[in-house]
Amino acid sequence: MSEQKKIIEYRAVDIRHGRNTVLKNVTFSVEEGEFLYVIGKIGSGKTSLIRTLIGEWPVRTGSAEVVGFNLRRLKNRQIPYLRRRLGVIFQDFQLLMDRTVEENLSFVLRATGWNDSRKIRERISTVIEQVNMASSLRKMPHQLSGGEQQRVAIARAILNKPSLILADEPTGNLDSETTHQIMELLLSIHRENHSAVMMITHNMEICRRYPFRTLICKDSLCQELEQSPTEIDFVF
Repeated sequence: MSEQKKIIEYRAVDIRHGRNTVLKNVTFSVEEGEFLYVIGKIGSGKTSLIRTLIGEWPVRTGSAEVVGFNLRRLKNRQIPYLRRRLGVIFQDFQLLMDRTVEENLSFVLRATGWNDSRKIRERISTVIEQVNMASSLRKMPHQLSGGEQQRVAIARAILNKPSLILADEPTGNLDSETTHQIMELLLSIHRENHSAVMMITHNMEICRRYPFRTLICKDSLCQELEQSPTEIDFVF
C-alpha cells in the first residue's frame, strides 16, 4: 500500500511577526483528505499559523511544505499559484458586497485564470448546487442571512477544487443551529471532494460533536492534543 500523500508538513518552524515569536518549534503534518482542528484561546497563534500557510507571513526557520510548495523558498510571484491550490473560508465571509452571488464566484474564477464563459457558468452551477444555494445566484450578499453568506463563501473556496481547505473560525458569527448546518456542509464537501480540511475553532461543542485529530495552540506552542476534545478541560 502506498504512503498517504502529505498536504502539509511542518518541521521545527518558528512563526514570527516582526521580532515577536508567536509559535515556536511547530511540527505537524496533514495527510491528503484528512480533517484537522486547530484550537486555542484568542491570541494563541491559530490565525498566525494560517498566515504562514497562505504565504502572507514568511517562514524563516525549519522546513515547511504546503500542497507541494516549499515555504522556505517561496517567491512573491509564486504566492498566487500557492493560493489557487487552497480554499480559504473566513469568519466574516469576505464577500464582495456590491456584486451578486454569481458575480462573486465569477470574479474568483476569472482572477485565477478561467476565461471560457461557458465553463465558468458550469463550474458556478456545480459548486452552488453543492452548497444548496442555487436559487440565490442573482441575490446580493446583504439579502442573505449569515448562514447563507457562509454557504456562498464555502462555494467560493471550492471553485478551483483545492487540495486543502483552510477554515478560519467559519462558524464564529453563526448561531448554534446554523453552526451545525455549516459543519454538516463542510463535512459533506470534505467527503465528496476528498479535500483536506484544517479548521480553526474555539467552539469545543463542535469538536465534541464531530471529533477529529486536533492541534492545540497554547503557551507559544502548537502541539497535537493527546486527549479527546470530549475529555479536555479547556477554557476559552
